[in-house]
Amino acid sequence: MSMLSAKGVKSDERSLTVFSPSAIGTEATLSRTITEDDILLFAIVSGDKNPLHLDADYAERSLFGKRIAHGFLIGSLISAVLGNVLPGPGSVYLGQTLRFLAPIHIGDTVTVIVKVVALREDKRIVTLHTNCTNQHGNLVLSGEATVKYMREVAAD
Repeated sequence: MSMLSAKGVKSDERSLTVFSPSAIGTEATLSRTITEDDILLFAIVSGDKNPLHLDADYAERSLFGKRIAHGFLIGSLISAVLGNVLPGPGSVYLGQTLRFLAPIHIGDTVTVIVKVVALREDKRIVTLHTNCTNQHGNLVLSGEATVKYMREVAAD
């Protein structure tokens, strides 16, 4: 189950979320509890069948002690926020840095927080801090995204 929310983002009457260049500091979040199905489906789609993600016996002998979620599964949650909320539909990823700081396990709840830190209105480019925490508030992933955003859409 996922939950998206935003502060400083507006929606028009058609429920299309649109990004309007606004004050630095605009934020959006997504929370999701990672499931067995998430990991299995991501392994199928990505082709990443590393036993750290899929084999409990193997993972038990690793430095993590149990299976971990794919790092890019967690990173893809950032993409969900950027494409759906902030900046929103029509956005195009230009770049993303990611630092994986701690493992995520099945049953952990990840909260993605994206925050506008710079705007280049003439080029429609926004820079956002992208952080992910677990249910204990520990930072598990940190990075920065550069995104080209769609012009504000007028309501019909």
